[in-house]
Amino acid sequence: MTNKLKHIAIIMDGNGRWAQKRGLPRTAGHKKGAETLQQIAKAAADMGIEYLTLYAFSTENWKRDKGEVDYLMNLLRQYLKSELKEIQDRGARIKFIGERQMLADDIKAEMSRIEKETAGNNKLTLCVALSYGSRAEIVAAAKKAAELVAKGSLEPEQLTEDMFGSFLYTGEMPDPDLVIRTSGEQRISNYLLWQIAYSEFYFTPTLWPDFSAKELEEIIADFNSRERRYGKV
Repeated sequence: MTNKLKHIAIIMDGNGRWAQKRGLPRTAGHKKGAETLQQIAKAAADMGIEYLTLYAFSTENWKRDKGEVDYLMNLLRQYLKSELKEIQDRGARIKFIGERQMLADDIKAEMSRIEKETAGNNKLTLCVALSYGSRAEIVAAAKKAAELVAKGSLEPEQLTEDMFGSFLYTGEMPDPDLVIRTSGEQRISNYLLWQIAYSEFYFTPTLWPDFSAKELEEIIADFNSRERRYGKV
């Protein structure tokens, strides 16, 4: 399949509702959602997508029930140590964005290890947003610019959109061409606010654990039929 896009960003929503519909604990939905993440990452690589950014855990998610958060962190530990291995072996470079200081030390160490081990891979860049919030990311970038100005190494008038973008967590990545949100919700939820200024959007009612490679392919076909004007006539 020929694609016009390089970068897809997905808001993986609906794990809890998937479980509740089946009379299962929310944790069962998260487990199934983690399996879907792996399947979609493999499918994206096979479809020739160069960048896939997945919203796995937001800064707001820390406010959830402690038991659910603890389960998610333990699921993350398992995923980092074993489940990502197959994606790595398929030539994916893996990187993480977000406020790492909020994560446990062993999780941060695993994240750093994976990033180093996959730095030379080039089939797909899988970017996982963990403990991520876009407003905090933009504030951090603004602070970096302010520090450069304070040091005298940057004049305010020298700051451009491209330079500011390079200060973001996604600095070396192209902006998303397409943002997909599952579960039927139609909002951004503090995700990549700077980066998605000209992205196309696709909202699907499918709950994330039920999302499939086939639906991803259908969404890409829909994207390829669109005309992107970037504000032009």
